[in-house]
Amino acid sequence: MGSLGQRDSAPNWTPSSWKARPIKQDVNYEEATAVQKSLEKLNRVPPIVTPTEILKLRESLCEVALGNAFLLQGGDCAELFEYCEADAIESKIKLLLQMSLILIWGMNLPVVRVARIAGQFAKPRSSPMENHDGRQIHSFRGDILNGYSVDERTPDPTRLVSAYMHSAATLNFIRGALSSGIADLHNPLDWELGHVKDQAIKAKYERIVESITESLRFMRTVGADSTASALETVDLYTSHEALLLDYEQSLTRRLQFHPQTKSQSKIETQHTQPNGHSAVPRHDDLKGWFNTSAHFLWIGDRTRQLDGAHIEYIRGIENPIGIKVGPTLQAAELVALLDAVNPTKSIGKVTLITRYGEKHVDLLLPGHIQAVRDSGHTVVWQCDPMHGNTLSTPSGIKTRHFSSILDEVRSALRIHKEQGSFLGGVHLELTGEAVTECVGGSEGLTEDDLNLNYTTYCDPRLNEKQALELAFLVAGHYRDR
Repeated sequence: MGSLGQRDSAPNWTPSSWKARPIKQDVNYEEATAVQKSLEKLNRVPPIVTPTEILKLRESLCEVALGNAFLLQGGDCAELFEYCEADAIESKIKLLLQMSLILIWGMNLPVVRVARIAGQFAKPRSSPMENHDGRQIHSFRGDILNGYSVDERTPDPTRLVSAYMHSAATLNFIRGALSSGIADLHNPLDWELGHVKDQAIKAKYERIVESITESLRFMRTVGADSTASALETVDLYTSHEALLLDYEQSLTRRLQFHPQTKSQSKIETQHTQPNGHSAVPRHDDLKGWFNTSAHFLWIGDRTRQLDGAHIEYIRGIENPIGIKVGPTLQAAELVALLDAVNPTKSIGKVTLITRYGEKHVDLLLPGHIQAVRDSGHTVVWQCDPMHGNTLSTPSGIKTRHFSSILDEVRSALRIHKEQGSFLGGVHLELTGEAVTECVGGSEGLTEDDLNLNYTTYCDPRLNEKQALELAFLVAGHYRDR
């Protein structure tokens, strides 16, 4: 049976063993003493997330991998420290809740909600330096490393501790908002549609809300509302790219497992594979290494080298992990990566986040699905329709066409159905604000509209209206099956 615990799944691994491997996207600080001071501080701070929360997410992702739930993951491309304020955080929570309500309505499945929040402060770049007014300066690589303004581009190790503090404060607010009833399905109209002005989208959403409200009203009337507490809140998990390994190592803790829960026992009994691998990890009285900076970590398309530092680090932690799968990844290498990070083949431990671009998905996705199926791994398949569809306008503004985003999701849904597979999730860069960063959608945004409210410091994001449109697409696909 597959189990948690490094004695089984990650031999010859320590939180620092990645340092013996070649590394991409590394950071060169000017003051080694200042770096060490920040890392020593991070080694002492309390965990941001707990093993209990992490293992609960692994259970949920097991169900996603088995086709019994759906994964909605979304948030900012590059989180900024200034986003750590109540209105900005609440708008993201509400958008994910609205989208999940639509998906539940369409799919008749539970939705696992994972936000790109409370730690998504680092971004990979094609070059560590860029030209500015005839001189070379450091590229902006996220608030955890340097600032966007020209005079803040030198990597600053004190930002490592600032990133921890902003992450902890953000998650503290999220926990408070959820416990205070922001997600209460008894009052779904409190999830205001905010900036959405499109009457068709508003009408669709309001019909879903009315249907749920009527069902809850009926349950109360007949005295069947005994599960009311389960309708008053939801689980919302955090995630970010595991890019800056010094930071991730400093927040990696060897912690005791709690005894396994009834739900885990039930799933393990029902879903033990013929080859003897367990669907979910067994929670024995063991200790394991947990990354306590977030519930879910992923490795990007630029740092997924099989012999590289990032894969070496990610293979040793008990958190559920993601791997970005781009057009350059061959099927054999994909299987080798899965074998490296999940040798016990625990179901749902790994999420494959496909990001081909609309022009490549038909060519590449079927072969990857077949290779993974033949390997015996059972993964969560998730579509990232954003990163393969980024382009620049003639004036140099980065954008994405909403039609391309929709096309890649449509193609992924179709291909998984043709292959007898299950598209278990979407991975989106989005914001609850009325930004104008992606062209198209029901608003009919054009390249001329990009400057109206283009606020991203990195990649373009879906605004609230576009995100809801995409949720209706996915929900409609499954509802019409």
